[in-house]
Amino acid sequence: MQKLLSYPLTILFFFAFGGALLFFHPVIWFCHRVFGYEGIKRAISVLNLTLMRTTNLLGTTYRFTNTFDIPLDRPLIIVTNHQSMYDIPPIIWYMRKHHPKFVSKKELGNGIPSVSYNLRHGGAALIDRNDGKSAILEIGRLGSYIEEHKRSAVIFPEGTRSRDGQPKPFKPMGLKMLMKKSPSALIVPISINNSWKLVRYGKFPMGLGAKVSFDVHEPIENQGDIDALIVQIETTVKSGITSF
Repeated sequence: MQKLLSYPLTILFFFAFGGALLFFHPVIWFCHRVFGYEGIKRAISVLNLTLMRTTNLLGTTYRFTNTFDIPLDRPLIIVTNHQSMYDIPPIIWYMRKHHPKFVSKKELGNGIPSVSYNLRHGGAALIDRNDGKSAILEIGRLGSYIEEHKRSAVIFPEGTRSRDGQPKPFKPMGLKMLMKKSPSALIVPISINNSWKLVRYGKFPMGLGAKVSFDVHEPIENQGDIDALIVQIETTVKSGITSF
């Protein structure tokens, strides 16, 4: 019965979601050209709040829990599991004071209204998954960028989405590069639950009533043996994943 109901609601959602991307594209362009970095940053924040609200049409709710005082005057490396593309808008919105920049595949840098423009001009790392050397260099550039500007990099070290919520092993090379290029960064592990339920049936129809949660764990200093740190980060992230 729920899947049957999801068909008309998914169509309504796609119109709302796509409409938001189309509406904000010229807004983001204008804000960037007129107000520079701060303009595009603010426009993207509002866009992603709007995208979250379109998922409310599917009965989706969000909970973002952070009990830690995360400083604004130093770079962050945000490390989280990855369950669906709908992980991204809440991170951008709730962590907006920290200026999150994503490690993303280069294919997303073209063809998607609003999103592609932001990825190209907002500071993201666009990587070629088929060229490991250039991908690591691009991630290194992002690490140097957040180190210089005191912003944050978001990385999904699983390398791909978990379709059923079951976490995959971390692929550590990209995270290692960020940690080396931004030695003063504070590492912020986050556990995401239930985002995968939005796409439990695949691309169509959407899942209904997902209760998506983001739990921020105690930040970790980027100090000591890097391999041991990555094991600690992976263990921390996975300790909060329960939705599988």
